[in-house]
Amino acid sequence: MDGYNVAVVGATGAVGRTMLKILEERNFPVKRIIPLASSRSKGQILKFMGQAVKVEEAKPSSFEGVDIALFSAGKDISLNLAPEAVKRGAVVIDNSNAFRMDPEVPLVVPEVNPQDIQKHKGIIANPNCSTIQMVIVLKPIHDRARVKRVVVSTYQAVSGTGLEAIEELKLQSKQVLEGQNPKPEVYPHRIAFNLLPHIDVFDETGYSLEEWKMIRETKKIMGDENIAVTATTVRVPVINCHSESVNIETFEKITAEQAREILASAPGIVVMDDPKNNVYPMPAYLTGRDEVFVGRIREDFTVPCGLNLWIVADNLRRGAAYNAVKIAEYLVENKLI
Repeated sequence: MDGYNVAVVGATGAVGRTMLKILEERNFPVKRIIPLASSRSKGQILKFMGQAVKVEEAKPSSFEGVDIALFSAGKDISLNLAPEAVKRGAVVIDNSNAFRMDPEVPLVVPEVNPQDIQKHKGIIANPNCSTIQMVIVLKPIHDRARVKRVVVSTYQAVSGTGLEAIEELKLQSKQVLEGQNPKPEVYPHRIAFNLLPHIDVFDETGYSLEEWKMIRETKKIMGDENIAVTATTVRVPVINCHSESVNIETFEKITAEQAREILASAPGIVVMDDPKNNVYPMPAYLTGRDEVFVGRIREDFTVPCGLNLWIVADNLRRGAAYNAVKIAEYLVENKLI
């Protein structure tokens, strides 16, 4: 086959645009690209492989002849249109929360559980961006010493909310510096020069949906319901790249030096850990990269087998679009499409 017809749903959004960019960068075998979005974005012109392509409205008939459909347009659109795409013969890779915890749908990070892709029944779920970068680091440690418990606090960039959140941060930063009092539109409070311990909605337990996503998705991807996970997710005034402080307790003891060696040889990870020389991962310098960066690797001396880690990754690329394209590449390479 000389290529695949690939639809990108939500093509005009932050993740959708990044999906198009990564398909192009990685020379994915695209015969025809079909950018899809809501009716208000219909007719917009996007560039792909040097060609101008027109955005079409996403509707069931849009998926006729499509081989692979990358979805990044929100849960409701995925619930409505993903089954329609499958009905017409497409394999859907969905970036929303719509199908992640469905037992019939594989939830996949190719560096962690690629074998689950083979079980797909038309839909494969892309995990939450914060979960992806964490499980890539957890996996090699789990393989070596079995992870018992994880405590994670996230520092999540505004790009995770979308293009309008990036604009709000820029505008509010300017307003605050000029002595004005900005009016929040995207978030419930001002994001400039502030931290919001609030991502997604809260439930009766006091946890947010984002925190529950990290807890439940980690267990499913790692294939181990016994890993205890607790999370606090925080939105920070950073444009792009999510950061995480992760405390891990394992069943078997590994030293910080052993952890560095294990992580340095694992796929998709760059160890950046020389704090004496001010070397550690920082979001300001890692935008546009597809690896997961880990530093501040040290033992937690309050438990017999504990580690502390600092993890940073580009949430639009590594935490969303790149992961989806890697799944698509696996489908092609293993003739699963």
